[in-house]
This record gives sequence, structure tokens and C-alpha cells, in this order.
Amino acid sequence: MPDTYRTMRKQSNPSHFVANVVANATHRLCKLLLCVFGIAVGTSSTSAIAEQYPSKPLRMIVPSVAGGILDTVGRTVAAKLAEQMGQPVIVENKPGAGSTIGSEAILKLPADGYTLLAVATGHAINPAVYKKLPYDTVRDFQPVSHTVNLTNVLVVHPSIPAGNVRELIAYGKANPGKLTFGSAGNGQSNHLSGELFKSLTGLDMTHVPYKGSAAALADVLAGNVSMMFVDVLSASSHVKAGKLKAIGITGTQRSAAAPEFQTIAEQGVSGFNGNSWLGVVVRAGTPKEIVARLSAEIAKALKSPEVRERFLAQGVEPVGSTAEQFAAHIEAEMPRWARAVQVSGAKID
Repeated sequence: MPDTYRTMRKQSNPSHFVANVVANATHRLCKLLLCVFGIAVGTSSTSAIAEQYPSKPLRMIVPSVAGGILDTVGRTVAAKLAEQMGQPVIVENKPGAGSTIGSEAILKLPADGYTLLAVATGHAINPAVYKKLPYDTVRDFQPVSHTVNLTNVLVVHPSIPAGNVRELIAYGKANPGKLTFGSAGNGQSNHLSGELFKSLTGLDMTHVPYKGSAAALADVLAGNVSMMFVDVLSASSHVKAGKLKAIGITGTQRSAAAPEFQTIAEQGVSGFNGNSWLGVVVRAGTPKEIVARLSAEIAKALKSPEVRERFLAQGVEPVGSTAEQFAAHIEAEMPRWARAVQVSGAKID
């Protein structure tokens, strides 16, 4: 028998006993009702916020320089979101340190869905490259949508006497140490693609890192660097103008966006896969109703005929996904690129 009940039984006045029992039961019932009411209010409040979202302009942080592929795709998606959601989406470039500066910036802002972060393959690569990141890639970010897949292409300067991958390998082996390849920086996806290509072919090539793909591509165009792996969107106009030669794409199969290009794997470099992707995340803790709304709006934007046709014409394959699908994709990509980092030996303090 509970102590409180024994105490009440010892009271001399039976009416006091009954009154105490009723008071005790009433107190417990009130506590229960307050708890239930609190949960209901909290749920109602979250739902109300989601229903009113967005009630002010949104912001998209792009952790790369203006003009690059992440910026180009990010601005296209942002413009379509603004049209669909009735609020401006302001794009802000915060480049540097392999996208970690821009990524960290979003963590200093409220988890309310009003600040989006455009991410690329580097989002999954950085945990393997950096000895110490200012954030946890899985814990601190909430995936929203896998926006596009990128068909990357290996381009060489016209001065390199190679029209395909086999000829490039033959030239490189006949001229050890002469080939150079540019990248957006140490540990970036196009750097790791170059290192993987180097490892699988046995070529003696020198890596030349830059602060962004645009700067690297400029030096390949100038003939200061022999070649680089770059997205079709950035390379296509230069290839058409004869300023660069495209000799192979990086995926495991030909791309619907660029079917004229053979894969590097089918040209003799078995197992090569250097394709990359882009997406959108928000800060962890953002209400799930808002995350779901953003996922649906981004998928809608990518399905619109004008966006889809524009991207496919430029070698960019629209995807669009749920938050759960994008989270699973990132989880699968992290170990794949970690193995590439191990092969390359790339590390950043």
C-alpha cells in the first residue's frame, strides 16, 4: 500500500480522508491534462508555422565562387523556387576551404528553413579529407533534395596529341611527368577523379590545384595545364568552339545528357567512375513539415519543362528526391569517396 494512502488512513476524520483522496486524484488528472495540452499546443504550433511557411524571403548559401556549376544550378533552382513559393530566394556565395566556410555559416543561423545550403559531392568527401571539420556532416545537416547528377568529362588542351583515352595514356607513358591536371582544389571531386585515373592507368601526372573549377579550366584553355575533369555544362561551349577536346566521360555508362561521349571505362580504364552530384540541405532541427515542403517544391522545379530541358542540354541530369532518399544517397557516397581519398593520399589539416 502506498505511504500517502497509509498516512491518510491514519487520519481520525473520515471526511478528511475522502477529501485528500479526491484532491490527490484531481492533482494527478490536472498534471496529465496539462501534459496532453502542451503536446497538442506544440504540435499545433509546428503545424501552423509550416502552413505559414514561407512568410518572408529565403536565402540560399552557395559555398563556391559565382559562375561555377554549383552556383549555376543553385541560381536556377532558387529562381524557380521563388516563382513557386511566392517569396524571393536570395543567393549568397560563400566560397573557400573546400566549401566548409559556406557550410559552417548555415549552422550559425536558425533551423527554420529560411536558409538553404547548396551542396556538391564535396559534402560527402570532406569528412575523409579534412582531419578536423567545424561540423559533423551527418549530425548537423538535414538533407532536403538530391537536385542533379553531373556528367563530368575529361578535357585536354588541343596541343596534347590525343583524341581519345587510349591515345592520352600512350602519350603520357611515352612522356612521363609531362602531363598535368587541374582541379578545384585538394580533395575536390575532380582532383580525386584525376588521382583515380592516374592510379588505374599508371600515368606519371602532376596535380595542379586551384581555388575553384573556373580558375582551373581557364588555365587548361590557356594551355598552362594539360587537362582536367570538369562538368559538361562548363566545358561544352569550349569543346564546340575547338578550344578543348573532350575525350571521355566519367560515369559507368553513357549519359542521356551527352550520349555522344564514350565513357572512360569503356575506353579501357576498367572500374573508373568519377561522376558527381549536387543537392540542397538545411540545418538539422528544421521542422520536418518544412523540409517536406522544400523537397516537394524542389522536385516540382526540376520537373518543369524549361528547367529540365535547359539542364539536359547542358549535360546536367535533373533528379529531385525526398529528404530520405537524399540522406541515403549521401550515406552511400561517403565510403565510396573515402576509398578514393585513401588511394590519392589527399589530406588537409
